[in-house]
Amino acid sequence: MKGKGITALGVRRPVLIIVANLLIMLAGFASLMGVDVRELPDVDRPIVSVRANYNGASPETMDAEVTSIVEGAIARVSGVKSIESSSEENNMRIRVEFDPSVDLNDAASDVREAVNRVQRQLPDDVESITVVKADSDAQSIIQLAAYSNTLSKQELAERIEKDVEPELLSVSGVADVTMNGDQARELRVLLDPAKLAGYRIATSEVVNVLKNARFDVPAGSYKSTDQELLVRSFASVVKPEDVERLHIRGDIRIHDVGTVFYAPEEAESYSLLNGRAVIGMGIIRQAGSNTITISNEVKDRVARMNEQSKDYTIVTTSDDAVYIESALSEVLVSLGLSIAIVLIIIALFLGQWRAVFIPAVTMPISLVGTLAAIWLFGFSINLLTLLALVLATGLIVDDAIVVLENIQRRRAGGLDKMAAAVLGTQQVFFAVIATTVTLVAVFLPIVFLPGETGRLFKEFGLVLSIAVIISSFVAVTLCPMMASRLPHLSEENETLVALRSKLDRFGHAFTSVYFGSLKTMLGHPLRALAVAVAVAFAGVAGFFMLNQEMLPQEDRGSLRVFLTGPDGASLAYTDKQALQVEAILQPYKDAGLITDIYTVVGQWDKNRAMI
Repeated sequence: MKGKGITALGVRRPVLIIVANLLIMLAGFASLMGVDVRELPDVDRPIVSVRANYNGASPETMDAEVTSIVEGAIARVSGVKSIESSSEENNMRIRVEFDPSVDLNDAASDVREAVNRVQRQLPDDVESITVVKADSDAQSIIQLAAYSNTLSKQELAERIEKDVEPELLSVSGVADVTMNGDQARELRVLLDPAKLAGYRIATSEVVNVLKNARFDVPAGSYKSTDQELLVRSFASVVKPEDVERLHIRGDIRIHDVGTVFYAPEEAESYSLLNGRAVIGMGIIRQAGSNTITISNEVKDRVARMNEQSKDYTIVTTSDDAVYIESALSEVLVSLGLSIAIVLIIIALFLGQWRAVFIPAVTMPISLVGTLAAIWLFGFSINLLTLLALVLATGLIVDDAIVVLENIQRRRAGGLDKMAAAVLGTQQVFFAVIATTVTLVAVFLPIVFLPGETGRLFKEFGLVLSIAVIISSFVAVTLCPMMASRLPHLSEENETLVALRSKLDRFGHAFTSVYFGSLKTMLGHPLRALAVAVAVAFAGVAGFFMLNQEMLPQEDRGSLRVFLTGPDGASLAYTDKQALQVEAILQPYKDAGLITDIYTVVGQWDKNRAMI
């Protein structure tokens, strides 16, 4: 009776039903403006990375005096799931993974507090201890390269570090910007051992003079009744000639035992783009942030910086968002094709073009309305939610076809179009509800799967279930209302009838084959059981023989070559090997198969390179 009531209400009050369905579409279109777009659902684990530099330290020293102390402090932070550390020459990295329920910002704050508590236990020369809300070993989502025709490499590095890096770090969702190939300018003092011996001066004396050369210390204050002014004594030495005039002992100055000059600091890494030296920048995203949003913002800021500065140019060497957007576009095309194919099949089997108009309206309402649920649950438009919509296209139209076909049958029996709409829908109402409940019972349990697989497919199962629920409401309200208003619904198109007759002949032939095989199976039940068991065993064997992986391998048009040399290899040695690999790849670039060759030598250690 409830089914009859809602259907009769829709037939009698068409404006009410139209407004209700329009509200569903309006909610979907409004949600589209606020829904994130990403490649996959947000299943990023809370990961925090800690990095530290200790110049001159061997891997063993770094592990004993720095890594183990910091690692022990982090291990006491609540919610830590696993800790991975890497100690190398001059630097160390610690990767801390937290439980999925831990908030990333809280995790980063706890790690910072833990590091600060043990910082006094570390050697004095340890510097640049940083805590990043991302996996420091993760591949950057965007690779940029900066080059200049007018600036030296040192001047370019200073400009990038001063102007570009802070601009990119301020982008929402960016955890870190890694720099490669930059060599800042530093002041060097070259001592002559013979002159030091002649004046009987130790190197440590010169070092102490240099340490005390630049100072900024309090020198008292001026105080009155209403005001107090602090006085600081400031003496800064920045020119080489000023440093050379510093006294070491008595009248002996630094220029007596050596020379002072500016020079680029010792190279720790090289970056090359198609053989040209560049300053490389890698954008590392925070866990849970949106790659496409970050990419769009970085593109805008890079374009603005290129317009403002004529001294250097920034180019994008790789961008993961390009593939993600292309993949999403392909899924949207598949969604459009699936809708078109469904409508063509309905027209062929019903033999009426007018009948196609009803599912052509009800399908978009169900699909667009599902976007509102995506926004309401905090989901995103990604490959899996779009896959759910593609799969739902074939499911949500079932309810409309069942209702429409039964209404046609009742009208063909002589009922008035209004009565046929009400009685035809009432007759299949519980069948529609049963179909919806069955589909929801199949897909909704996916939401409760444990582990990372459950988190990955949670959005898929819930979106598909909601789409089916909305389609059942549209089928029992809008479908009968529209069917009661369409004139001459029972008239068939001659062209479609001719096509359907050919389909009928094929269907009859297929039916005869089916009934023949069915008769054979029923006549020999033991043979049928043996075939069924054989098929089942073949399926089980195939399951164990097939490769298993979370996601299929994909061709993203990008190839990465990693080189690792022997321990202790110099940067020059690694660079030489990288050049040999580039020489192997160069013919492919000359042939047009490769667009760019971007090389980073010494990204984490001097014996490592990435092309």
